[in-house]
Amino acid sequence: MAKKKKSKERESSSPILETISTIAWALGIAIVLRTFLFQPFHIPSGSMLPGLMKGDYIITTKYSLGYGKYAAAPFPFPVKKGRLFERQPERGDVIVFRPEGDDKNFIKRLVGLPGDQMQVTDGKLYINGETVVSEIVGEETYVNQYGDDAIAEAWRETFENGNTHLVYDAQKNSQLDNTSVFTVPSGHYFMMGDNRDNSFDSRVSVLKGGAGFVPTENLMGKAEFVLLSVDTDFVLFKPWTWANMRSNRFFKGIK
Repeated sequence: MAKKKKSKERESSSPILETISTIAWALGIAIVLRTFLFQPFHIPSGSMLPGLMKGDYIITTKYSLGYGKYAAAPFPFPVKKGRLFERQPERGDVIVFRPEGDDKNFIKRLVGLPGDQMQVTDGKLYINGETVVSEIVGEETYVNQYGDDAIAEAWRETFENGNTHLVYDAQKNSQLDNTSVFTVPSGHYFMMGDNRDNSFDSRVSVLKGGAGFVPTENLMGKAEFVLLSVDTDFVLFKPWTWANMRSNRFFKGIK
């Protein structure tokens, strides 16, 4: 009788152990994927309009840049300087990073490489004294940071490596339209938002809420595509709001 009782106890505990084991494996796989391959991020503002919208959920690739100290955030990763298996980003890449001394993630476009001299004059971007090639596309209506409809000029910029993208000029003679010359330090990058008049980026110091110069080890991942996009009144647990997903942005590539 005692042997039969022990056998039944093993049988009854086996499903529980299997469930715990399955959950542990699933969590382990998820952590590995998030740390070394892919990570989702949410776009909280319109600083990257017109390419990225507030409410976009994007997927980044970690392996495209290598692994810096925030690769496993919020857990520490054993890298203090540089990146493990480092791959150099290209001018024009859209990258998620964390400014030095900040605990928030930013997403901006990499426009300045180490050693570059960067300046904005009359709203135009200059790199090493040469203006970036740009041509006006037209005017577009967008929703500004106050939730109101606004009009911006859309310009197409093209870097010397062929990377091209649209930027917004939403306000003439804004505080960000004219800057001093920034010399990008070694091991750092210069980032800017595509919504040029509404982006706290490398033109603004970290002390003032901007990105400042971004150390290479603070890069987290290259933005690859929009997984899904939702309006502000979307709530996951309210099915009647699911119609507020932007169906035209599913799996939209990021340029």
